[in-house]
Amino acid sequence: MSELVVTDIITGEGKAVVKGALITLHYTGTLDDGTVFDSSHKRGQPFQCVIGTGRVIKGWDQGLMGMQVGGKRVLNVPAHLAYGERQMGALIPANSNLNFEVELFEVLTRD
Repeated sequence: MSELVVTDIITGEGKAVVKGALITLHYTGTLDDGTVFDSSHKRGQPFQCVIGTGRVIKGWDQGLMGMQVGGKRVLNVPAHLAYGERQMGALIPANSNLNFEVELFEVLTRD
């Protein structure tokens, strides 16, 4: 896989993700073999991050743009848009493609 693949499961109807927005979402991240390496569901609370400013992996910065609140999306992120040649912790080997199922709850912008 060399390109980011974005698949909408449910198209939201709320505010859309834009660069610099603070977003709140639930996600589950898996490797290509189905191994779950991270999930906000397991922690029992949604994840918040600022999007489009390099604070998360490039696959998220690119793949979540335009997603609308209430939406559910799958991101298939090639290794070079994830952690590349770096191993991350015990669960993500170097050069891993990462897959995320994401559910968007809130988009906060300064406007």
